[in-house]
Amino acid sequence: MFRETITDSCAEQMAGEASLQAFLNGYLREVDNGQWYEQGALGQAIPLLGDSTNKVNEDAKNWWVKLPITHLDGFMVIEVTYRTVVGRHSFAQAVLFIQDKEAEVLLPADAISVLVREMYSKLGKGEGSAADGRELKGRISDSLQLMARYLSYQLTNPCSTTTFIDNEQALVFGHWQHPTPKSRQGMLDYHHASYAPEMKGQFRLHYFQVHHSIIRQRSAVAQSADCILADCLGITPFEREGYIVLPMHPLQAQWLLHQPFMIDLIAEGKVVDCGYWGAKFSATSSVRSLYNPELDWMLKFSLPVKITNSLRVNKRHELEAGVVMTRLFRKTGFSDQYPQFQVVADPAYITVDLPDRTESGFEIIIRENPFKQGHDEATYSLAALTQDPLPGESSQLLQQIQKLAQATGSTLFLAAMKWLAGYWECAIAPMIRLYDEHGIALEAHQQNSVLVLDHQGQPETYYFRDNQGYYLSNSYQAYQASLDPDLAIVPDLYFDDELICDRFSYYLLINNLFAVIGRMGADGLADENTLLAFIQQRLAGMEQSLVGAGRRYVQRLLSESELPMKGNLLTRVYDIDELEADNEQAVYTKISNPLMALGQPHCWELTAHAIA
Repeated sequence: MFRETITDSCAEQMAGEASLQAFLNGYLREVDNGQWYEQGALGQAIPLLGDSTNKVNEDAKNWWVKLPITHLDGFMVIEVTYRTVVGRHSFAQAVLFIQDKEAEVLLPADAISVLVREMYSKLGKGEGSAADGRELKGRISDSLQLMARYLSYQLTNPCSTTTFIDNEQALVFGHWQHPTPKSRQGMLDYHHASYAPEMKGQFRLHYFQVHHSIIRQRSAVAQSADCILADCLGITPFEREGYIVLPMHPLQAQWLLHQPFMIDLIAEGKVVDCGYWGAKFSATSSVRSLYNPELDWMLKFSLPVKITNSLRVNKRHELEAGVVMTRLFRKTGFSDQYPQFQVVADPAYITVDLPDRTESGFEIIIRENPFKQGHDEATYSLAALTQDPLPGESSQLLQQIQKLAQATGSTLFLAAMKWLAGYWECAIAPMIRLYDEHGIALEAHQQNSVLVLDHQGQPETYYFRDNQGYYLSNSYQAYQASLDPDLAIVPDLYFDDELICDRFSYYLLINNLFAVIGRMGADGLADENTLLAFIQQRLAGMEQSLVGAGRRYVQRLLSESELPMKGNLLTRVYDIDELEADNEQAVYTKISNPLMALGQPHCWELTAHAIA
């Protein structure tokens, strides 16, 4: 009981600190950069308001950032325990100063509340308006409470294995650049134990018999989608002439059963509710993609749940994209040329096709499962590798680099450089070459990036997943059509190179590669500028061998003073659902390009030693 009490208290504190960190990183990038002071210079930055400066931790050895709080005629100073060039700053206490009042050390939730109000005040949205921040505060509070619940569970149920599903379910802090990383509107309190990946629940699917006349399906492999499901799930007890058996996520099944069109279909005999049955599944980090270690396939469902920015619905064009992109990628032969780089295909789908609805809610995406039981390598999403460690632990990335240093007899610094070089070769360089050679760019954010490590902890194989994450270049359209004419049915995948470069810069560089660099810096493995110099050199060297869109992309990275940055906080402020917006476009802002701050690329002396 004592341990449980301590754990719950620790979990609540950690969730508050992590929520403040996520919010502040977005605020400083998207709303106000703040004024930065080294500890010794803070005294001149804070006016003497009686004894209120005693609230500031004078023993701090790092930085402070000062933010105006105009709606209170004051300001806030936040202690920065790690200042990053590329990733996440880490924060400690936040102190609020208001004229003629005692300075106040704020709890994380209170600091967020003050900053939300300040942000809406800057936007001219007053108290009591339809968008005065109450909805955002509610989602932040929901996210914080769920994070604390998940942390409490994981602290009392530790897991030391490195299997695919264990690491998928270890992502307790969520999206590192999102103000509501664990917000899940639509999940009830009792749902989390079963359906939240962080709670490691297992559950059966809900099955329906559906008349074949309203089934729509497509497959890029030898088997049809319904046959894949039948073989995979063993649905013989429900087979019935003229009907096809469809599984559903239990949450989606309950939503469907309450829809008027579904009630009509059941009354007409076109759909029969068969209830729960069969093999148990576990939620992966996306919540709606489900895994069973014994099956060849994973299943991705729609959910009546808004996660981070969007209601998670499988769109019709995404179903088609999975099939078409499976064929296109296979025909490029890219993974044969670069075997250390793989794409987890979504080669088949099945759904119920209704004349008056673009999506019926029955949409099922069938995904390859390369991580079946017996796949013994250490397998991590990049998000799990780079997230902050739990109390008394090191980050997963640091643990792997320590393992590599021990195996190779090198220093931690050289092991970190070797690891980064290995990651570059299996993940970053191939994605740039895929864009250059075939006009395909990938939305390779951390959760879409799965990494298999060898027995020394070194990157071995990179897997990209997500059929929502393809961008096809208009300038390659004729070439791609020559490989697969069916690309004409997915025009939504085509974009101009200017827009692709913006998104590719954010996902590949800022969200993906900079997360690795920021983690290494925070773990004390190497100075971030040293790591950036390595990346700058690799880009400059690669530029010489590129001939198409990839060359122009790399030139932008090496020459432009600013980089496009997805503004998750502002996307939430304006309540944009990316899946519903034109071109699935979130709010984008600009940040300074840290590669430009280094000056021109230069020969880095440690490269040969780092990758030896």
